[in-house]
Amino acid sequence: MRALQGVSLLGAVLLTGVSAGLYYGFAVAVMPGLRRAADRTFVEGMQRINAAILNGWFLLVFVGSLVLILAAGALRLWGGGSTGTLPWIAAAAVLYLAVLVITMGFNVPLNDALDAGGLPGDPERLAELRERFEGAWIRWNVVRTVCNTAAFGCLAWALIRHGNGS
Repeated sequence: MRALQGVSLLGAVLLTGVSAGLYYGFAVAVMPGLRRAADRTFVEGMQRINAAILNGWFLLVFVGSLVLILAAGALRLWGGGSTGTLPWIAAAAVLYLAVLVITMGFNVPLNDALDAGGLPGDPERLAELRERFEGAWIRWNVVRTVCNTAAFGCLAWALIRHGNGS
């Protein structure tokens, strides 16, 4: 049982780390790079990113993180042994749930609105579309990056404690 607990916890650490890295990459490279682009390039680039990210690999990380966090917690709770890692796993679950709520409640609706705006030929319309999207999306991405990174840290600490027999 202890091995299964460790494997589920390791999987949760890995997937949560990948998602934290993805959001971090957007925060420090993708969005600052696009910020320097013309309105048409920005809008078209984000629309293409929004379409490309909807794939099985992203879904595996996005949903799989929570599944493995919950599995690690359940196995620790009901599988016997010390529950010293349980508070860290629970904290990670709450933080990662915040990531999902932020993504589905803020970033995805902003993506959908940007996509619905199309690629207007009017430069003023493009600027308005970008203006409604860019600042809010960046702010919410930073919040989810912090939450996701904190969840990753909690899980990494739980994995260390698991290795120490806690």
